[in-house]
Amino acid sequence: MLTAQHLIHTHDADDHVTLDYDARFLRRKVLTTDKGAQVLVDLPKTTSLAHGDALETNDGVRIGIRAAAEPLLEIKGEDLHRIAWHIGNRHTPCQIEADRLLIQRDHVMAQMLKTLGAHVHEVVEPFTPEGGAYGHGRTHGHDHGAQHGPEHGHAHDH
Repeated sequence: MLTAQHLIHTHDADDHVTLDYDARFLRRKVLTTDKGAQVLVDLPKTTSLAHGDALETNDGVRIGIRAAAEPLLEIKGEDLHRIAWHIGNRHTPCQIEADRLLIQRDHVMAQMLKTLGAHVHEVVEPFTPEGGAYGHGRTHGHDHGAQHGPEHGHAHDH
């Protein structure tokens, strides 16, 4: 079994792993590549792997990361910037494109977005949301720090 301990940025990969958004957040796990090889990923800290990243094994093999197709909500509407604000206010990972937004399927979010006037459709596609604002790859698990009390203006129920 190969062991990968380094995340690198390269477009030249020997093999690939295809993972959904949740599976691309890992530290230590055995993965099976698209060609059937097993790779022990053993990174120094929990890392958000992005589509297009690569892991390098101790033997120099490069394993490219591909985003798997998964169930999503496609959001369109005339007031897309306001809709995006509401999604962000709920700390929901969101893929932002010129004419649409994509989020993971959630019936509560879908209903709220429809109430805001969004056109919401179920799709199955790769999901590559924006990273966190503070250099982290994920938008959840945040800390507002000591300046905010419990009344700081938004809910944290996911």
